[in-house]
Amino acid sequence: MSTTLRDVARLAQVSVKTVSNVVNGYPHVSDGMRRRVEAALAALDYHPNRAARTLRTGRTRVLALTVAEADGVGVLARAVVRAAARHGYRVVIDPVDPECQGVATPPLSVDGCLLLTDLPAEPPTGGPPVVRLGQATAGGSADRVGIDHARATRDAVDHLVATGRSRIAAIGVAPGQPSATIGRQGYAEVLRAAGRDPLPGHLQQVPADQRSDGYRAARALLSQRRRPDAVVCASDALAIGALCAAADAGVRVPQDLAVIGVGGSEEGRWTRPALSTVAADPAFLARQAVARIVARIARPDAAPVTVVTPHTLLARESTRTSTSG
Repeated sequence: MSTTLRDVARLAQVSVKTVSNVVNGYPHVSDGMRRRVEAALAALDYHPNRAARTLRTGRTRVLALTVAEADGVGVLARAVVRAAARHGYRVVIDPVDPECQGVATPPLSVDGCLLLTDLPAEPPTGGPPVVRLGQATAGGSADRVGIDHARATRDAVDHLVATGRSRIAAIGVAPGQPSATIGRQGYAEVLRAAGRDPLPGHLQQVPADQRSDGYRAARALLSQRRRPDAVVCASDALAIGALCAAADAGVRVPQDLAVIGVGGSEEGRWTRPALSTVAADPAFLARQAVARIVARIARPDAAPVTVVTPHTLLARESTRTSTSG
């Protein structure tokens, strides 16, 4: 005979309603009560009939985490899975082709989509609601959760100035793209605020946020007569491409060129030299994003919301001071 909610409630010494709230991921349950119920669920090996619940409620209790590349997102993906579980949701990873021009409805039936990609964040007509992770730039019909990219760029430039760099270049995504960053005016303003003048050709705007784009942009920068001694990249992927370009050109990082990205990807920890970056705390970002998608699922017609999360500059080997070894 299968285990029922009543059996779980009896073992946990709570009401059947409380067990149902925990099983269905309702947030208004105390941590202590939730732990008691979860312990009873595990002890009795209770598994909800998801198919029946989907038919009854029209909800799958599944979220999609859509990524342009499945590698390099492990830390944030794990944080999203944990945050979603506290709301009673499972998460499926939905990788998409970085070369495609839009985001299709996920192949599985899901209640909502967390979009960690540089493809357009607009939900397909009739598709599940979308929350875009990474940048908190307002616009479009999708909710956004992430860092203030302009502020992060300013902090990165200030860090490069503090390490003694004077010819600071930038690699950003071209205007008109969904993830457009480091525009021409913003680049000049940030440098002048830091006491540095922008040099001709030192802003490279690429068509997409891929390592290959960062590589090509960095090669163009390194071929200039007045070669930069530092480059701030709009993402870690672009910065990793720049590191590879410097290595192929025989340019030492950080002695000849400092490189810093934005995003805090796990991959950046394992480059050599390790990549400096500006990043949000992945656990906090995941909690905010999941809370936002849960709210969006409950009220799909509400006005778009933008949530700005704090960020931290992680100074690693790729931006050691220019006077060090």
